[in-house]
Amino acid sequence: MMQSKLASLALKGFLACGLFLGALFSTFTASAQQAAPSLPLLFDARERLAKPDLSSLVRLRFLTSVDFPPFNFTDQNGKLSGFDVDLAREICSELEISDKCQIQAIPFVDLKDALAASQGDAVIAGLAVTPELRRRFVFSRPYLMLPARFVRNLAAPIDGKTAAALSGRPVGVVRGTVHEAMLAAFFPALKAEPFDTKEALLAALKDRKVDAAFADALQLSFWVSSPASAKCCSLFDGPYLSEHFLGEGMTIMLRQKDSVLTSAIDHALAALSRNGRLQEIYLRYFPYGLY
Repeated sequence: MMQSKLASLALKGFLACGLFLGALFSTFTASAQQAAPSLPLLFDARERLAKPDLSSLVRLRFLTSVDFPPFNFTDQNGKLSGFDVDLAREICSELEISDKCQIQAIPFVDLKDALAASQGDAVIAGLAVTPELRRRFVFSRPYLMLPARFVRNLAAPIDGKTAAALSGRPVGVVRGTVHEAMLAAFFPALKAEPFDTKEALLAALKDRKVDAAFADALQLSFWVSSPASAKCCSLFDGPYLSEHFLGEGMTIMLRQKDSVLTSAIDHALAALSRNGRLQEIYLRYFPYGLY
């Protein structure tokens, strides 16, 4: 339940903010990319995942949507773009089946039924892994974790670089979210100030009604670097990861019968993680970093 709620909150937040216009990506500079923290490796360097034989594969159809930027969206030219779209193409290249690969965008709500009906072979669209979905489908290994982060107002006299420096100071959080629960569990000594919406939280942080906030790093990383923040704030401490509160991370969903294809995708993800191509895609869409 918590995992599904997180995915829903993240999606609604992005749609409300309107931060992901195609023009935004053209403003990112090479220096910002170089300064971004590295993407944590999710595969053990010593682990070797076998590459299955896909010579009999007729085609590999990835299903995605267009309403979860920067993972999947339509750019200003009407082209399907995003982190997941580029990753799907790299997976096909790594498996040497690019000529057999297709990527199709359909409404988010139709993804599960379309996969079950074999209208596609793999869903790469930020679906949260739930026990109910695990009974119907299988999932690849995670390729990206979405952490929680603090963000601080730069005018606040915070003496220190860790969460301990926030002791006694008001820390905003959105009421009823997994981040509120996570803040209480991880930092019970901090003074939480709940807000009804993310917009109200960020407005209060900008106006220094709270000194810091705790929320989804994905949203915060783009907000602090956007004109909406007016350079008031910066990411602070962290990242904080928790499967209990934040779910298993970004994965690819497949039909249960497709064990060979699932193994092949895991092999490709591991290879892309080790050879740096996954990091290149990450920096392309997250130049200011999540971590």
